[in-house]
Amino acid sequence: MIHRVSHRKFSRDTNARKALLKNLANDLILRERVRTTEAKAKAIRPFVEKLITKSKDNTIASRRLLISKLGRENSVQKLLELVGPTFKDRSGGYTRIVKLVPRAGDKAEMAMIEFSENVSEKAAMLKLAKKPKVKEAKTTKGKTETKTAKVKLIKAGKLAKNQTKTKAKKTNTKAAK
Repeated sequence: MIHRVSHRKFSRDTNARKALLKNLANDLILRERVRTTEAKAKAIRPFVEKLITKSKDNTIASRRLLISKLGRENSVQKLLELVGPTFKDRSGGYTRIVKLVPRAGDKAEMAMIEFSENVSEKAAMLKLAKKPKVKEAKTTKGKTETKTAKVKLIKAGKLAKNQTKTKAKKTNTKAAK
């Protein structure tokens, strides 16, 4: 029996082991699911769950601590803006480990670690809620006021082809001069 051993070594020195945990945690946060060996998945789970607990309160102190643990600003930003609020009401169990078939090359036990709730789905819902409504393009005397409205009309096929051709001829003559 192994007593009072708090972590696995993975046949690596301390710095390599910390880098492994940091990289796996960053990948899990950014991709929301990572396929790795079962031992690495079990080792990364408490590391990530502690980070998610810290990310529940979006303060400068928690941001600095997360940056020191993860080293990447984009994964810290995702933790604080999406993952933390998603698990705000949950007191633990943010990740789950799903066992997979053994790896073909060396028969290593494989597993997939992922968030227990779908974070990307909630992020999409937040984006839709924050996204401003697109205004209709106003036309005055047959001309559109905005370029984006004109592009939309061209894509929809509502703008006559000869109008776009005349614009192209004008730009070509300007370039020739």
